[in-house]
Amino acid sequence: MKQIVQTGPESVEVQDGERPEPDPGEVLVRVHSAGLCGSDAHAYKYEGGYEWIPIPRIMGHEYSGEIVEVGADVTTFEPGDRIVEEPIHHCGECFQCKNGQENVCQNFSITGMHRDGAYADYTVVDPHHLHPIPDGVPLAHAAITEPTSIATRAVFSRSAVTPGDTVLVEGPGPIGVLVAAIADSMGANVLVSGLAKDAVSRLPQLEKMGIDTIDIESSALEDAVDARTDGIGFDVVFDTTGHRTGVETGIDVVRKGGQVVVVGLPGEPSDLFMTPIVRGEIDLTTSYGSTWSNFEQALRLMENGTIDADEIVSTSYSASDPATAFEAFLNSEVIKPVFRFDGD
Repeated sequence: MKQIVQTGPESVEVQDGERPEPDPGEVLVRVHSAGLCGSDAHAYKYEGGYEWIPIPRIMGHEYSGEIVEVGADVTTFEPGDRIVEEPIHHCGECFQCKNGQENVCQNFSITGMHRDGAYADYTVVDPHHLHPIPDGVPLAHAAITEPTSIATRAVFSRSAVTPGDTVLVEGPGPIGVLVAAIADSMGANVLVSGLAKDAVSRLPQLEKMGIDTIDIESSALEDAVDARTDGIGFDVVFDTTGHRTGVETGIDVVRKGGQVVVVGLPGEPSDLFMTPIVRGEIDLTTSYGSTWSNFEQALRLMENGTIDADEIVSTSYSASDPATAFEAFLNSEVIKPVFRFDGD
């Protein structure tokens, strides 16, 4: 089979490999589509916090596919079933798992990082981590279920967003775009901030989706605070930038008594001055990963048309030239590259 393998920092190769065989408790999946996300890009660059990933490694954790073979002990799925995987596997035994907090399991492992992933024609997985895809959701769309589930958790489970709220989403990457789309569908007044490089492709695409944007390198964010909130500040700010300044900016523009939800993973420490946060009783919270229910929410949002994957994904990048997709993503030329492995 064909597989995309990371062989070093900023080095990925398309290689021939052996089709894996499922163990008795596993299923064999024919991969249809697989997305490229921020963590894949960080892993590609082998940045701080990602050096533990064993190389060489078949990458990829956001994917959709069809089961083609089941192990002898599998009874919950059968060949022909269309599925997506929860790629962050929890142990089920630690305190957090038993406390209903599987998304922050002490002993988690991630497909495509701790073990070989789904940038390949075939992959094997324990069916415990699978969700059936509704009939109304195409396989190509279902590939973004995992990032959509992260956004559903951030908005539905971790934030205080209500209809009519003024909301700022910092960062127009895949998670930021999905957070904005979900908050917008709830009736919030959403603004997405980005940089000059985002103004080429990402911000215009959001405008086409009916969501307001601002390039904070050409327009002052403070002016948007005045115009949209009468200077009071945003009710809720989502930081999806993955940069320490995102949290700091969020604190500056949220209203007293408002909320900042940190979704991105800043790669370096932040120098937050806590006094105004405490005095303003600002709710500073975080959102990490997703749960089983968030995956189901994501699938239903795609099924009912709330999330239109065609507005977010790009299938113009070939699995035979993965480096081009990684560089385009890192340069903000595209929101969500998705590789196709079905031959179409």
